[in-house]
Amino acid sequence: MNVFSKLNASVMISVGACLLLSGCGLAETTAVAATEAEAAAKQAEEGKKMEEKVKRDIEAANQAAADARARTEQETDQ
Repeated sequence: MNVFSKLNASVMISVGACLLLSGCGLAETTAVAATEAEAAAKQAEEGKKMEEKVKRDIEAANQAAADARARTEQETDQ
């Protein structure tokens, strides 16, 4: 083997190692992104549930206030 063949083999091994290592990082990054997306989806779902609960609570409070006003008006009319 001459110097160029040894250099070429060394370069090829280095390039191959870099590709393998960068591929692992890419796979890890993809997995992390997928996990974060799943967590964000769960948070959005929980946010929607909380919003619906707050709306129901406000409607219930408004209904209770309307009922109290109606009772008060009924009592004052008697």
